Amino acid sequence: MDRLILLRHGKAERDSESGDDFDRKLADRGVIESAAMAARLADLGLIPDLVLISPSARTRETWAAAASSFPNAAFRVERSLYHAEESTVRDMAEAAGETSGTVMIVGHNPGLQDLTIRLLSEGSAPQTLIARAHGAFPPAAAAVFLFDAAGRPSYDGLFFPKD
Repeated sequence: MDRLILLRHGKAERDSESGDDFDRKLADRGVIESAAMAARLADLGLIPDLVLISPSARTRETWAAAASSFPNAAFRVERSLYHAEESTVRDMAEAAGETSGTVMIVGHNPGLQDLTIRLLSEGSAPQTLIARAHGAFPPAAAAVFLFDAAGRPSYDGLFFPKD
């Protein structure tokens, strides 16, 4: 894997009709912000080869809103990404990165935020940037990292929907 893009799902409704967190759908704002973030990433040339998506309704809807910005990206839904911890997200990204140059994960907090902070720290990012990621990783936020041949991360971008 040369690059990893972590994309948090868009703003979701507070409740689902079923009452189950898994079934929560995106709010209208979530659809708009997810599509806008994907377009922003694509405009910057940050385009995934493979997208791994949590199976929840809100992550699948985030990908549906984002997909038109990445028409050539392969994607698959991965059950283990639902509320995955940072180590699971990282392991899945690294496994996918064995055959894909740029991997995108569409998932949830706290796993994505925790992994963002970990990769920023491992990559010796400035403390101000680490503090910003620690303070918030809101819906539709994205973090982008490059990886060298030894698998060491370096910061390539931190994007919030209101920026």
